[in-house]
Amino acid sequence: MFSWASLPRPIFGVSPMADMTDMPFNLVCKAHGAPVIFKEMVSSEALFRKSEKTIRMTTNDDGERPVIQQIFGSDPVIMAKAAEFIVDRCHPDGIDINMGCPVYKIVSNFDGAALMKDPERAASIVREIKKAVQVPVSVKTRLGWSNDRDCLDFVRVLEDAGAELVTIHGRTKAQGYSGVANWERVGEAKCGVSIPVLVNGDIVSPETAKRALEISGADGVLIGRGVLGHPWIFSEIQAAMNGSEYVPPTLQDRIRIVRMHAELQVNHYGERGLIKLRKHLPYYFKGMAGWKDVRQELVHVSTLAELFEILNRLEKIADVSFSES
Repeated sequence: MFSWASLPRPIFGVSPMADMTDMPFNLVCKAHGAPVIFKEMVSSEALFRKSEKTIRMTTNDDGERPVIQQIFGSDPVIMAKAAEFIVDRCHPDGIDINMGCPVYKIVSNFDGAALMKDPERAASIVREIKKAVQVPVSVKTRLGWSNDRDCLDFVRVLEDAGAELVTIHGRTKAQGYSGVANWERVGEAKCGVSIPVLVNGDIVSPETAKRALEISGADGVLIGRGVLGHPWIFSEIQAAMNGSEYVPPTLQDRIRIVRMHAELQVNHYGERGLIKLRKHLPYYFKGMAGWKDVRQELVHVSTLAELFEILNRLEKIADVSFSES
């Protein structure tokens, strides 16, 4: 059985992102070096109602493993039943509880980051899920609601309730995704618990991954927005840690990866899945000369033929460099 203790340190993984970390993208990330996958969050209420759309989101491919399914909600009993249902049906390697999403429609139902304002309820959710499933239970949270020191006590509450790992995004709910992630505060929170802590936020390169680990002293990192259009980031990080040379992907390499992603998307969703893929496509070519014109085409594709026609044109371009802008 999977356990966090069995993974080599530091732990590296893909952070759960709504509408992004679905099966096709997860398989692309795994093919390019991602050690652990956290799937996009799903609603415990929807699972409790046996929503077919939500159930489909939790379906796993063995190529994603180890794969952790994230769920959100605020009712301990429903959360536990949802976790039990997912584990029995889809067999993820772990369950992660979302206690960090800052989006209004989530926190307005007292889900996500709102749980930081009610540590007793948060602890009850962890305890109930622990009783319901045999796989490891983890939590993803933030520094706090508006006070970035809230996490110092909150992580201890989670550990006492039975959480086996905590990921901390280095911002408060009030910050959303603005400002700079405070990796130092994540390190202070880690010092208060004995379970593994992962640092998240503003990790977009081998250099930022290294600094985040050094500053926080965390057991690993989860990479969110930094992996979009950049699924090879884990191979980059590994090469940097080993001191080996890493050759970044060429334009031709990126095209090959996009083809792979598109084919996986169609296999999983049917050709209508290319509409869902539109959000991913511009990231692969961001920073390329003329990428804004390419972006306008990519965000309107609806068939493989349309996408491949664009890629075929790009393939004829002499290799280009990519800026960070």
